[in-house]
Amino acid sequence: MKNLILTLALAFSTLFSFAQDEGITITVTIDNVTSNEGKVLMALHTSETFMKGKGIKNGESTIEDGKVTLKFENVLPGDYAILAFHDENNSKRMDFHENGMPKESFGTSNNVMAMGPPQYDDAKFTVADEDLELNIRF
Repeated sequence: MKNLILTLALAFSTLFSFAQDEGITITVTIDNVTSNEGKVLMALHTSETFMKGKGIKNGESTIEDGKVTLKFENVLPGDYAILAFHDENNSKRMDFHENGMPKESFGTSNNVMAMGPPQYDDAKFTVADEDLELNIRF
């Protein structure tokens, strides 16, 4: 009986140790959203997913007083980039003018604003062994 209890205790401790969080938390703040209408959508990307659809982690946040904060949790070490945009009309997609220019505000990690679409190499940052706090500007 004593061995059975000891075996069960070991099994449960092993099971719960695997359930613990792994990786780093990236906290992203945007504090210059032009209105509280809609939501801000963000996506964490690798070079393979950047500008090709959903990220490896995605999130959305309501806007309060022109500010949002969103966390990406359990991010493993590596290189990533974040794309964010203000989805003013809750369409879940970026809206564009007929000339191809975005109708809605957007930003990237590293706050690079260049003519043309964002580039992964400009927006990428490295996740190592510490939590990160990033600020993105629209």
